Amino acid sequence: MEQIKTDLLVIGAGSGGLSVAAGAAQMGADVVLLEGHKMGGDCLNFGCVPSKALLASGKAAHGMTKAGVFGVAGQEPQIDYAAAKAHVKEVIAQIEPMDSQERFEGFGVRVIRDYGSFISPSVVQAGDHQITARRVVIATGSSPLVPPIPGLDQVPYLTNETLFDLTDTPEHLLIIGGGPIGMEMAQAHVRLGIKVTVIEGAKALGRDDPEMAAIVLDRLRGEGVEIAEEALAKSITQEGGVITVDTEDGRSFTGSHLLVAVGRRANMSRLNLEAAGIETHKTGITVDASMKTTNRRVYAIGDVAGGAQFTHVAGYHAGVIVRSALFGLPAKARTDHIPYATYTDPELAQIGLTEAEARAQYGDKLTVTRFESHHNDRLIAERNAYGLIKAMVVKGRPVGVSIVGPQAGELVNLWALVIANKLKMSAVAGMVAPYPTVGEINKRVAGAYFSPQLFDNPKVKRVVGLIQRWLP
Repeated sequence: MEQIKTDLLVIGAGSGGLSVAAGAAQMGADVVLLEGHKMGGDCLNFGCVPSKALLASGKAAHGMTKAGVFGVAGQEPQIDYAAAKAHVKEVIAQIEPMDSQERFEGFGVRVIRDYGSFISPSVVQAGDHQITARRVVIATGSSPLVPPIPGLDQVPYLTNETLFDLTDTPEHLLIIGGGPIGMEMAQAHVRLGIKVTVIEGAKALGRDDPEMAAIVLDRLRGEGVEIAEEALAKSITQEGGVITVDTEDGRSFTGSHLLVAVGRRANMSRLNLEAAGIETHKTGITVDASMKTTNRRVYAIGDVAGGAQFTHVAGYHAGVIVRSALFGLPAKARTDHIPYATYTDPELAQIGLTEAEARAQYGDKLTVTRFESHHNDRLIAERNAYGLIKAMVVKGRPVGVSIVGPQAGELVNLWALVIANKLKMSAVAGMVAPYPTVGEINKRVAGAYFSPQLFDNPKVKRVVGLIQRWLP
């Protein structure tokens, strides 16, 4: 048994763990990194990267059918599902070196390819290694949640961890779960010529602003995705290669393949957290605002910390704890400036409070400003002019922004900067955006906030009238 002493032990080589390990090692700390599965974690291998690559295949196929409006002869695409999956693998392979063991060893990180488990509050065992560290960062991420639906364990089903290995074209894909993963994969597959039914126990995209979600769902239904809401799965059976999902309200759905996309669970079972005195809750490890666990030498970041489950959140947490673990400086994580996006077409992006949340919190102090994307000249030129942006503003500062439409995930970046730095709407209104760009949408919604104060204000009109009479 090898005994190792180190400054920092990182458990998990996903987005958050890799960011911590690279940053700490390059700043002079002695770092050990544990990974029992694949370098790069879920995002690279099973999540963000492969899903966006498959969406790109679907977008290419869909574009061929819509080319006629541009004066280009449209045609039905000849789709090769296996080739689309090969494209996904190639994309992963191209990004893989950035997360490789060799690259991190080049930074000076000692990488041990095994799972870690606490054997005391300060010692972690990984295979034939016992590691004592001044600080430990748990960054083990999350895995697909498989719900206890009767019969599910008796039928073949896919999750995001196995979907991208499927190369045989499904005839009819059933998706249990109408959240971001379910809806993205529904659109990718329907655009690749596959029949798709989404079975959602509550409301599809139910965590988003209902007005914005409705725009996405209408588009997906228009493309052929069947979306069954308030359809809580009661039982699942298979007969003769046909999978049947029966719901509590008596409906029944049949298909050839089943994807389970109902959410994710924190990866904690291997860690033996009790031995380290680390408390947990329903969705993950208990942490304070500085991402410290109940063991003051141990941090938890990303999905395993039980908050928002996004790759960029794990990366943000990494920056927070590097300040604390390496320099001993106070550092706290915020949540109000964290954006997220669903990469359907149209995209759906959110930062801060939704309209309903903002109204509940601020009441009459809230101003909701809107701009509809069909007024954007660049989108008109590209025959893609639809969507909406809403800014929730209190005393001149945005407290939330909701965006649906083309490039919503890019448009929300500006609002992440604004909210992170507590800027006012005037900062956005004062920005000069090149014409014609989609980014003008952000400036236009800021302008819409000030328009009533300038153009519908009798006092302003009187002042302008007086000044005009006095000017030479």
